[in-house]
Amino acid sequence: MSDSEQATSPVQGPHFVHEIIESELASGKVKGVVTRFPPEPNGYLHIGHAKSICLNFGTAKKYGGRCHLRFDDTNPTKEEQEFIDSIMEDIHWLGFDWGEYLFFASSYFEQLYQWAEQMIREGKAYVCDLTADEVREYRGTLTEPGRESPYRNRSVEENLDLFRRMRAGEFPDGSKTLRAKLDMASPNINMRDPAMYRIRRATHPRTGDKWCIYPMYDWAHGQSDAIEHITHSICTLEFENHRPLYNWFLDNITGIPSHPRQIEFARLNLTYTVMSKRILRRLVEEHFVEGWDDPRMPTIAGLRRRGFTPASIRAFCERIGLSKRESLVDVTLLENAVRDDLNANAPRAMAVLNPLKVVIENWEEGKVELFDAPFHPDKPEFGSRPVPFTRELFIERDDFMEVPEKKFFRLAPGREVRLRWAYFLKCERVVKDDQGNIVELRCTVDHATKGGSSPDGRKVKGTIHWVSATESIPAEVRLYDRLFREESPDSSNLEAALNPDSLKVVTARVEKGLADAKPGSHYQFERTGYFYADHVSSKPGAPVFNRVVPLRDTWAKVSAKS
Repeated sequence: MSDSEQATSPVQGPHFVHEIIESELASGKVKGVVTRFPPEPNGYLHIGHAKSICLNFGTAKKYGGRCHLRFDDTNPTKEEQEFIDSIMEDIHWLGFDWGEYLFFASSYFEQLYQWAEQMIREGKAYVCDLTADEVREYRGTLTEPGRESPYRNRSVEENLDLFRRMRAGEFPDGSKTLRAKLDMASPNINMRDPAMYRIRRATHPRTGDKWCIYPMYDWAHGQSDAIEHITHSICTLEFENHRPLYNWFLDNITGIPSHPRQIEFARLNLTYTVMSKRILRRLVEEHFVEGWDDPRMPTIAGLRRRGFTPASIRAFCERIGLSKRESLVDVTLLENAVRDDLNANAPRAMAVLNPLKVVIENWEEGKVELFDAPFHPDKPEFGSRPVPFTRELFIERDDFMEVPEKKFFRLAPGREVRLRWAYFLKCERVVKDDQGNIVELRCTVDHATKGGSSPDGRKVKGTIHWVSATESIPAEVRLYDRLFREESPDSSNLEAALNPDSLKVVTARVEKGLADAKPGSHYQFERTGYFYADHVSSKPGAPVFNRVVPLRDTWAKVSAKS
């Protein structure tokens, strides 16, 4: 199955959202399914949005419906075309498409305004002069009812006049709002005369300077759903307390074209990760990271640049399922999803990240022997590549220990190891510089062990990878790790919460064939991890490799030592 085919496969397994939909389809309450993904274009999408994307597009596909992409662009002070473009790119990259169903809340501004006037004429909305601080003071608390605004009982005629003058730009920003007239004693604070419009002079990415009043999210969202005939407005749990208001607006507009059903699910929370757009924006704007697509960011753009695959993110979202209860998901589930995908699909190669030079004293100068190494141990259709063996090699510095520990089975003085695909190698002596640092190993190979096995049955416990010193190339390798050091990062002290070792850049030695690595391609560097040829930084003949994840989770072990 191709990646794009996987993307359009139905969401697997029953869950409460699908149970609701199936019940309504069976009863005839709805004739079909229309969902929507409604991002605000004020930042880049993150892994939490990926869960919603998979849910909304996958649900529509499962029931033969459609999913709209609608930008809820009601706050021009924070919205940019860059964010709109990135959101569309991310959704397409994940494998989903909205087809002809691309919408913007700003397209409905005139209709929303007319409905607001209708609400005023019916005595259900009024213009209020309270400041933002006064509104908070009048609202009350969870245990105390609010107080009515002194402007609540203005006449219909006065409210219409003031609202039209708000639209005409007669009043300064923040001086007036249009509020719904509900119940200031409601136990649900969202029902205590919520704002519907505020005055805000800002150039909108799509409407320019046509408007100086903008609808609040709660006023625009449900009515946009209704205009588009959305059947199921699936959103995260923080909107549960907003559902009575969502329904009240729909119930109190004469001639509303449809009445969608809002269903909430628990948002995704990941360990060692922050999901707040405000915090992510801080990370970018205060230069804690290099941008929204920094490979340490939980944004979809960052995960893509790190080397995560669309299939792995979709698989992760399916595995974690849906819940009505907030919980913290272990980030290793996401890391394991990409390991599973790349283990099956990434070709193998050898790369030495921290090179230590080895000179084979019983090998001729200039002699090159080629070993045939498969690109994948389980997929012969991937083919193979020639691996050159020469007198001078590089091995990982961590694969040698001058005084080996008890359970160290790799190279040491007088000890043999197997070189992957090649020969048994024995360390004869160690060469050091004037400061006592090991700079070179003098070794020999057993020529009878060509291919990595001994005719006399002699066994070695360790197998290590290597590259030729003369037939390999240098390559920049970026060793990314988790951005935060704590399982639940304290965003109040952002700098202290960051992991100082979230990025290390090394110059590795890699197989010569990797010079032609296509930007956006994946490899498993044997014994090291999964790597991605950065599609931004790589140049022809000079790839830059990002570590996606190690071969296995080493975080717990590293954390225990730190």
